[in-house]
Amino acid sequence: MNEISSYISWSWFTPDTFRSYEWENLWILHLLWLVPLILLIRKFIKILKKPALELSIPRMVPRKNPWTYLRLIPTFFFLLALWMVVVALARPQRTNEKVEQFTEGIDIMLVLDISESMDLQDFTPNRLEAAKETAIDFINGRQGDRIGIIIFSGEAYSLAPLTTDYELLTDLIQDISFNMMDAKGTAIGSAVSTATNRMRESESKSKVMVLLSDGDNNAGNVDPVFAAQLAAAMEIKIYTIAVGKDGMVPYGTDFFGRPQMIESYLNETTLRDIARIANGEFFRASDDSTLENIFDRIDELEKAEIIESRYKETLDYYRAYLFWGVLFFFAWMGLKSTFINNFLLD
Repeated sequence: MNEISSYISWSWFTPDTFRSYEWENLWILHLLWLVPLILLIRKFIKILKKPALELSIPRMVPRKNPWTYLRLIPTFFFLLALWMVVVALARPQRTNEKVEQFTEGIDIMLVLDISESMDLQDFTPNRLEAAKETAIDFINGRQGDRIGIIIFSGEAYSLAPLTTDYELLTDLIQDISFNMMDAKGTAIGSAVSTATNRMRESESKSKVMVLLSDGDNNAGNVDPVFAAQLAAAMEIKIYTIAVGKDGMVPYGTDFFGRPQMIESYLNETTLRDIARIANGEFFRASDDSTLENIFDRIDELEKAEIIESRYKETLDYYRAYLFWGVLFFFAWMGLKSTFINNFLLD
């Protein structure tokens, strides 16, 4: 009953309503102009079949009386009934398509070196700031992945657990500075073991660690090779990035504002070993653009598979027009035998 009551509305006949439909049998709509054509042909044939000589019969209503046009009302309702049947046969529809995307995110731990040597200025403005900016771009380019942050110098500190709150991660990275830790040196082994411990309870099928450092392991009480083996045993893949150039690099200015140069030496062996043991890759970044390309490369290597489900719901509206067609048909049936035709002769 509620469905029928919803059909009683002129909104079914507005141009906007018809434009919103998708038609299952669009070709049937061509019959809309054929229906009145058939009625005209029928009327023309009826006129041709009339006898040539007609008897003069007095009419109750003069031929030119405007009320004679009431005879057209039944025909009009019959025409509407046929039109509604044509529209119903064309199957007006609306389709709602929902797309659901599911991705099994990757757990990624960013391990950043904040030792004093990261203040060298062969990157702009220095190694640490370049690493921070690139890490933020990397985070903002991910979708659905949990990301955590470990910082280290002479010791390691968990700055952020695995989370999808990228805005929080961005704020934390922007606030990283050299004075966050008192211990001097570079404790790579401690950093890897701390990150591994943070990912220990992860149930993700893909666990990744991105280790960025510019020095050799010279602090802490955990051997980097052992830490890498432990990570590999927990199926954590480690990508290592060696940041910096060998040789003389700028570091601050002298009394007269001239750039000072300091010798930099980067031992790649430890970082290469960690990447090899933990089934990752080793990268060497000598400037800002190279560092960005490395993070882009890691971003491509560690893309989560996106599973897409599409749900298509099609609603038919032919019943509404069939209802109106039946309504107009009964109106025609009722009117064609009433006083309108009996009182007004053909």
